[in-house]
Amino acid sequence: MIRLLSGDLPRSRLLGAMLVLIVLALACAPFVFPGARALNMAAKICIFVVLVGSYDLLLGYTGIVSFAHTMFFGIGGYGVAIAMSRMEPGWGALLAGTVAALAVSAVLAFLIGLFSLRVRAIFFAMITLAVATAFATLISQLSEWTGGEDGLTFKVPEALRPGFSLGDAEWFGVPLNGKLLSYYLVFAGAVLLFLLLLRIVNSPFGRVLQAIRENDFRAEAIGYRTVVYRTVSTVLSAIFATMAGVLMAVWLRYNGPDTSLSFEIMVDILLIVVIGGMGTLYGAVIGTTLFLLAQTYLQDVMKLASDATVSVPLLAGLLHPDRWLLWLGLLFILSVYYFPQGVVGRLRGAGSARDAAS
Repeated sequence: MIRLLSGDLPRSRLLGAMLVLIVLALACAPFVFPGARALNMAAKICIFVVLVGSYDLLLGYTGIVSFAHTMFFGIGGYGVAIAMSRMEPGWGALLAGTVAALAVSAVLAFLIGLFSLRVRAIFFAMITLAVATAFATLISQLSEWTGGEDGLTFKVPEALRPGFSLGDAEWFGVPLNGKLLSYYLVFAGAVLLFLLLLRIVNSPFGRVLQAIRENDFRAEAIGYRTVVYRTVSTVLSAIFATMAGVLMAVWLRYNGPDTSLSFEIMVDILLIVVIGGMGTLYGAVIGTTLFLLAQTYLQDVMKLASDATVSVPLLAGLLHPDRWLLWLGLLFILSVYYFPQGVVGRLRGAGSARDAAS
């Protein structure tokens, strides 16, 4: 188990229990949480764990602020969508689209890293924002290939289609169909990619990235070429974000600007990294789960609360489901105030203090 996690253990019993619970819930989601809504949320959690983890590699471990991360997410989605639309929708087309998307993302990330990482802080962030905006505009204009603002709906390999069925076989009352196979492809892909991210950040390369984050002048002084390491980190982060986009496209069988290129997704990624804890990777799991649960079910909870307090008009109005974004923002402010190092950082700090006291 330690080797599987690359030696990076949770270092907190409560955090470990939460991670195990989340993994088990995702692994058993089709059987424990029936319904399309719950399964869609479980698949989205798996995908966003990879997407947020890849951004944490950039921000939390290397100290680079980028606003172009959703661009690589979108490249993965469009790579699969275009390949599936232009070719016979089989495994060969899926592989071709994935490889092409990875190649494009790697080249773009390399160019961004090579020409932009020599500038500092906000200037690099603005450059990445400009590149991402230009890419989104280009995608909208190339409507013949990308579908423009409407996006692309496409077919996936037959085994992943909802209509596909393995006979009349059922497992715990759930039919073995293409939707189930598609979910477990997403789940297995997310687990594998997350473990690879853990391996990277706990390798000697990952230690150098953390040294650059803490003091890039000192890292440069002792012989590390910080621009090279930052560039490699940017490329690796882009590759993992691209794979997250591939998984999203396979799951939805659709890709469009609002699905993968929206700036709102970039904001969500930033919020999740802060909530979970920067530079931990496990924060991607905890933060994604908490954020998406709140985003998906907060309106339902507020409706129940509003109905229960209907006799108090002012309170019922404040708890109206239409005001869910207000309460989501309030929850974010409270989480930052009480967990300045993120949920994972707070839990690990509490665990270390408890061990020291004992």
